[in-house]
Amino acid sequence: MNELIDIRNIYKIYNPGENEVRALDGVNLKISKGEFVAIIGQSGSGKSTLMNMLGCLDVPSFGQYFLNGRDVSTMKDDDLSDVRNKEIGFIFQGFNLIPSLTAVENVELPLIYRGISKEERKKLSVKALEIVGLSHRMDHKPAEMSGGQQQRVAIARAIAAKPPVILADEPTGNLDSHSSKEILGILKELHKTGRTVILITHDNDIAAQAKRVVRIKDGKIEQDYRNDETESTK
Repeated sequence: MNELIDIRNIYKIYNPGENEVRALDGVNLKISKGEFVAIIGQSGSGKSTLMNMLGCLDVPSFGQYFLNGRDVSTMKDDDLSDVRNKEIGFIFQGFNLIPSLTAVENVELPLIYRGISKEERKKLSVKALEIVGLSHRMDHKPAEMSGGQQQRVAIARAIAAKPPVILADEPTGNLDSHSSKEILGILKELHKTGRTVILITHDNDIAAQAKRVVRIKDGKIEQDYRNDETESTK
């Protein structure tokens, strides 16, 4: 099997009982290695909760989540933290860079927690910044860069350790159209090199850039289709 992600009948229930809210309501989802998937939904659809599950930022009320063959749905916080650090590269809407650090230092930071040597950290960070076209900005701090450049630093940080999953949460949400196009282009290139990219968005045009689209509504998967095929309800 080539499955990287296997979510089985997952529920996330808040306020169980009479006034319960089912943020996820029996979700099943499989994502294979090397896929480029967009998960799309409006505010309140459950897409953010699903992202938190995929990113091991939260655990389900019921159901199972297998990531790279491991059941992560019942793990404790420390174990989840370890999985996040090794298996998932996060790209956030708000960049989440440390203002006092240069681009290369920001990219290096997560590698410290992985116990990678100083020499190897520098090498991986420089390579990642070269991939996103920022070799000329390595010693610049976030305030000295545009929003698009800051997001490219964030992508470099996410890919430096070569995690199996790249999880991008509204990565173009704070960017102008030109910078958005650049960031989506980088994500496409990463996918072409064999990386698994999961893009969380509310925007149909951005979702259309992915190879596969999963639409979520009211905590359930409403559609699951490939962009090169006719849209169909799964």
